[in-house]
Amino acid sequence: MLRSVRYIFVPLLLAGASVTALAQSTAPRVFFVAPADGATVSNPVVVKFGVEGMAIKPAGDMTSNTGHHHLIIDGDPVPAGQVVPTDDTHLHFGKGQTETSVNLTPGDHTLTLQFANGAHQSYGPAMSQTIKVHVKGR
Repeated sequence: MLRSVRYIFVPLLLAGASVTALAQSTAPRVFFVAPADGATVSNPVVVKFGVEGMAIKPAGDMTSNTGHHHLIIDGDPVPAGQVVPTDDTHLHFGKGQTETSVNLTPGDHTLTLQFANGAHQSYGPAMSQTIKVHVKGR
């Protein structure tokens, strides 16, 4: 009888542990460590980036499930597979940086954090986050 219980209990215990592990795993995401959404800030604006579920690698490294950050000022997330443009409103952090300082004109702005692979191809809106900030005038 004890042997029968063991044959039933152990597989059930392992199955329960597997389901729990799956339930606790989260989808990859990027997020702003700072500033907070809706914050009132002063220049220079310190922006800190975070990522979970993927590793940060420099531009050119095409290892699966890796990439680097891009900061989009007053723009939308880049669709999946498209290359993040290089211009004054799309800032690239291809060395794997997780922090920067930017000077913005006084007023309201949106900041979008976009994660992309080693070829700067966007992972799309699922790997982006947009916040609003208000930059104080002098």
